[in-house]
Amino acid sequence: MVKAALANSVWWMASGPSFAAFSGALEDPACAQEKILRDYLRRNAGTAFGREHGFADLRTPEQFARRVPARDYDEFKTWIDRIHRGEHGVLTAEPVQRLVPTGGSTTARKLIPYTAAMQRELNRAIGPWIFDLFCNHPRAALGPSYWSISPLPGKETAGPEASAVPVGFEDDAAQLGGWRRHAVAAVMAAPGELRHIASVEAWRYVTLLLLLRRADLSLISVWHPSFLELLFDALRRDFRRLLADVASGQCSVVEDLPPSVAPWAIARPDSWRAREIERAGIDHITGIWPNLAILSCWAHGHAAPAAIALARSLPGVTTQPKGLLATEGVVSIPFAGRHPLAIRSHFFEFVDDAGRIALAPDLEAGKTYGVLLTTAAGLCRYRLHDLIQVDAMVARTPSIRFVGRSAHVSDRMGEKLTDNFVAQVLVQLFATHQPRPSFAMLAPDTDGAGCRYTLYTNADLPEDAMDLLNHLLAANPQYAWCRRLRQLRHPRGFRVTGDAYAAYSQRLCAAGQRLGDIKPAVLSNLDGWSIQFPGNYLDSNRD
Repeated sequence: MVKAALANSVWWMASGPSFAAFSGALEDPACAQEKILRDYLRRNAGTAFGREHGFADLRTPEQFARRVPARDYDEFKTWIDRIHRGEHGVLTAEPVQRLVPTGGSTTARKLIPYTAAMQRELNRAIGPWIFDLFCNHPRAALGPSYWSISPLPGKETAGPEASAVPVGFEDDAAQLGGWRRHAVAAVMAAPGELRHIASVEAWRYVTLLLLLRRADLSLISVWHPSFLELLFDALRRDFRRLLADVASGQCSVVEDLPPSVAPWAIARPDSWRAREIERAGIDHITGIWPNLAILSCWAHGHAAPAAIALARSLPGVTTQPKGLLATEGVVSIPFAGRHPLAIRSHFFEFVDDAGRIALAPDLEAGKTYGVLLTTAAGLCRYRLHDLIQVDAMVARTPSIRFVGRSAHVSDRMGEKLTDNFVAQVLVQLFATHQPRPSFAMLAPDTDGAGCRYTLYTNADLPEDAMDLLNHLLAANPQYAWCRRLRQLRHPRGFRVTGDAYAAYSQRLCAAGQRLGDIKPAVLSNLDGWSIQFPGNYLDSNRD
């Protein structure tokens, strides 16, 4: 506990200057944002991208918007491919240190550039958040933390990389760099090495074992709440075995662990801690970890119901909704009880429903906006496909909340499926199916057993179609991870009878769309289509 508290104190004090700078910038977001844009244009005027778009002649956000078109990842791909092959000075004058994989749109994955300046931009957001967190919740700084560590991707997404630039990070903390990486390592109740455990069941078991040994656990940070719910399900299932291992200091799954991980699973026998856990019982999580002060997780958009349910199981623990953070950059941070824009990190533009561009100081409460991101890693006017609304002001800076993904993206557990990617998947799925179905649409489907994707189609499907669909979707690393962690269940099929397009259009018309504007879609981010479509589910008992 002393080691973790000391590391947290160092992290807190070192974050003070960035907290002060961010607090001051909140009073004048226009000035902070214009400085970021000027610095970005100046530094990168000589790059291939900067020369093509005339960065040297641009001075204002308006000129920037006129000269540089907004782009999706696919429109950046040729530039990033050049970086991938080893070319310098493509998007940034500064060398690209890493290409970080995430889910793609038409391609199976995206590779996001990462530079030293990008690291500094991220730390200008993380510093104020950590300082504010420990100031307002000092108990969270007194003990170790659990920051969710997922197993590395399986064979379906991993493989050799023919890249001149390293792909991915050794662990999530590496993105912080320098002393911050070591500070995070010092407060971790479960080390980053656990990501090397191949078996998800063994990974969950060892994670729980290490957490149970820490009665002083004070903070839990996960992404989707279901991640923690599944961990608690494993706790209930393996409770007696875990107690025995805590008491003996052994690990009953040690034979399933790689040699580099096995020593972390062995500890001194602690029968007193085992009895303490047993007295608390599996239905009293806060009794197991009495010092737990903060749960940080997604709590907006589709994650809101799961976050509320998780909070009920942790009475006395403060749930702090995460800010809007993507692999490409950070949009907002938890701060002063709100989620102000990370105005000292990147340059932001916002697109309203009519396609008009607004800057940070111009956002209106209650309106929905898409986000354009310009970062020190070279993504310039990049469409995030996240939708936000202003819910308050922090000084003169908008506080935002995430309300969902654009109509072209479905993202319930972090899987980030896009319509272009799904379209390619369905082409492969039906490559040998004759005749081709006249209607095929993938959509999330949530019930009491969890969430999965359902393929609604008016075609008869072969028995192995859903296994093939699952395999094709797993080319997206985010989907593959959600499946591997069982946050998403195995996909299933729904045979639509009658006029599928008429039923599809009827629902969208009832929601306010004009019939003439409705086009067939291969992906919907709405669930509940089984109520709308006539037909029936195909048998699928797979998890």
